[in-house]
Amino acid sequence: MWQTMTVRFMRWNRRLAVSLTCASAALALTGASPPTAPFVHKKKYVMGTVFEIVAYGKSLPQASVAIDQAFQEILRLDQVMSDYKADSALSRLNRSAHSHPEPVPPDLYRVIEEALRYSRLSGGKFDIAVGPLVNLWKAALRGDRTPSTAEAERLRACVGYQNVELLPPDRVRFLSPCVQIDLGAIGKGYALDRAADVLRSSGLSRALLNAGGSTILAMGAPPGRAGWLVHLRDPSNQVDPQVMLFDSSVSTSEQTQPSLLSQESAGHIIDPDTGVPARTPFAVSTVTKTATASDALSTTLLLMGPEKGRDLVKGVADTAAIWISADGQLKVASSGPQILLPDGMQVGQERQNRIR
Repeated sequence: MWQTMTVRFMRWNRRLAVSLTCASAALALTGASPPTAPFVHKKKYVMGTVFEIVAYGKSLPQASVAIDQAFQEILRLDQVMSDYKADSALSRLNRSAHSHPEPVPPDLYRVIEEALRYSRLSGGKFDIAVGPLVNLWKAALRGDRTPSTAEAERLRACVGYQNVELLPPDRVRFLSPCVQIDLGAIGKGYALDRAADVLRSSGLSRALLNAGGSTILAMGAPPGRAGWLVHLRDPSNQVDPQVMLFDSSVSTSEQTQPSLLSQESAGHIIDPDTGVPARTPFAVSTVTKTATASDALSTTLLLMGPEKGRDLVKGVADTAAIWISADGQLKVASSGPQILLPDGMQVGQERQNRIR
């Protein structure tokens, strides 16, 4: 007999969860009968979190080898985009691009190009050049003293995506002496998209890829199913919003909660406009076609808030977002994808409500 259970994944630096319905350790639909096609489910710790892949194939060996190759791609990209590894391509760029244009690998060039697009789209709320502030507040999260207002203000002058210049085909130059790029709000999504490319090139078309619960990418659907059912983050425990993914992605962002010892403890999502951790009551989940987009937009929409964020959502094709607070505030916006609420209503248009 198949047992169904809810598994919650927690990304190390976001204090958020996206729950997936699993059946006998496979990610599938709640209460659904087991698919007859073979599947493989594997995990790997990389990029500071646990990546998981479930894939269906013509045979178990085919799916297993393809998943291993996808994980190798994620490991390769970690060496490109990591800001923890001193020898990564990103770390080298952050050290040297102030003095001269720096040649970078194709993947780093592409992810920076994508990040700059979302920086422009959000008017700088998503800012790829927020690295100096992120590094400052990371120290506070590790237990160091809280930075002073003067320190944050000084480093805020270093932030600005306009100071990152792309020189085709493969060079990047910084136009300010203290700029540093941070890819923490887009890198895992980009890695999932590239891992999915590896699976497709191996002949697989049905898979679910999960980066620590904060970003999930669906390829196709399980055999005989309409899609992959994902339960979204709900701080109120009143709503249980869900989304059915088919060739699409969902990401969730939520500010790190204050510690029990200090209500002033730092959060990991930094507002580039103020230089300090963002204060927001919401968790936001964003549905898009690609993991790169959903990863970037979830952080963007958390920082923008629902009032300004819904205008951005309406201007981006095939995008939906839901903001939920711990006290039950619920706001939804969509330019296409449907978000399902517990009464069975499918929300495919802008809507806002308050859960009683």
